[in-house]
Amino acid sequence: MNNDIEQVLYTQEQINQRLTAIADQLTAKYQDECPLIVSVMTGAVVFTVDMLKRLPFKLNLDYVDVSSYADGTQSAGQVKLVQDLSSNIKGRPVIIMEDIIDTGHTLKYLADLLKGRGAKSIEICALLDKPDRREVAVEADYVGFEVPDEFIVGYGLDYSGLYRNLPYIGILKRSVYEN
Repeated sequence: MNNDIEQVLYTQEQINQRLTAIADQLTAKYQDECPLIVSVMTGAVVFTVDMLKRLPFKLNLDYVDVSSYADGTQSAGQVKLVQDLSSNIKGRPVIIMEDIIDTGHTLKYLADLLKGRGAKSIEICALLDKPDRREVAVEADYVGFEVPDEFIVGYGLDYSGLYRNLPYIGILKRSVYEN
């Protein structure tokens, strides 16, 4: 797998340091509340689990599975809800945990859906932000790193279901996905 990586953008150590800093911000804000953490599957699972270990306050966890990728590399712009929440969010603060903000379609859809269900507040916590690809006005409240307009894998992010288990974030070689 490592031979398929063109460049490592962020090491495990850099990721750990950034997650701790974000967790400190979330703790300062939510220590006296019990927010619902909504993990966007499957890419955000590694990020979400590592964040949860750093949050020393009461919270609940749920997940959604949404998809906007038609062929695995390009967003189709149409968002499909594959798996819905099992929690009632009415009147609750919600923190959406997302692996990467790309076009913004998925997070706009999700934020609008949860707002319509009566969430007290909605904040977005994204591991990565790729602003050069944004098509919809969506901003995260907490961002780990900004990444270039390249195909990013590792630490939960994948290509065709692979590379999620890399302990770092890297750029996938074009030769891997352009064949």
